[in-house]
Amino acid sequence: MYSGKFYFEDGSFKLIENDTFETLKQFDEKCFDMIFADPPYFLSGNGITCSGGKMVSVNKGKWDKTLSIKEKYEFNKKWIKECYRVLKDNGTIWISGTLHNIYSIGMALEEEGFKIINNIIWQKTNPPPNLACKTFTHSTETILWARKDLSKVKYTFNYDLMKKLNDNKQMKDVWTTSLTKPFEKKQGKHPTQKPLELLERIILASTNEEDLILDPFCGSSTTGIAANKLNRKYIGIDNSKGYLDLSIRRYKEIKED
Repeated sequence: MYSGKFYFEDGSFKLIENDTFETLKQFDEKCFDMIFADPPYFLSGNGITCSGGKMVSVNKGKWDKTLSIKEKYEFNKKWIKECYRVLKDNGTIWISGTLHNIYSIGMALEEEGFKIINNIIWQKTNPPPNLACKTFTHSTETILWARKDLSKVKYTFNYDLMKKLNDNKQMKDVWTTSLTKPFEKKQGKHPTQKPLELLERIILASTNEEDLILDPFCGSSTTGIAANKLNRKYIGIDNSKGYLDLSIRRYKEIKED
């Protein structure tokens, strides 16, 4: 399946230090049951925001540097095309984003053979305030859930479980949670770290135990931590040793609990 060297490997939790595009090409076709991706939002353009009550720069790193519309679209098309190749026909892909990148991603998904199932709105109960006071406060992110556009293939959706977790009512496409809780950042911080609660719901909704999950922009590996807790297999890719080391510390922390 993958012939390269893992940066870290412990049972069903594996990390790869490499460029995502190079790594995706090394996987066999149709080997993953689910993909969760939190790609760059391309919003690091020297603006400011609020974090912990303090004014801070929005710049997250070179990987999030603002691109032109064309560059952004070409980037998204490239990695989404490879994800289509490595995803099983009955698998699904989840992609998180904001207004800065999600419309480019939606178009790229459809052009590369995916069909969008749901447009999940993640509503944050405690978003940072809007310092500029020129727009409404940004309090949501969008998570696109998509499958291959193959009409005769049934994708995995654990509808009954989602209904059970929602007081026996159909679960809606607006999910409300807080931002990432402090205890989830004990081992270090990633600037776009998602709440564990969010990834647990996504994994429970669209996979079964022992399924293999890929995160091509894994960062601090919230996807992997959730996958491990729920008895799924995980492979995360990142080109930053610092974030991979953070992922390892987080993984070892839950293994010791």
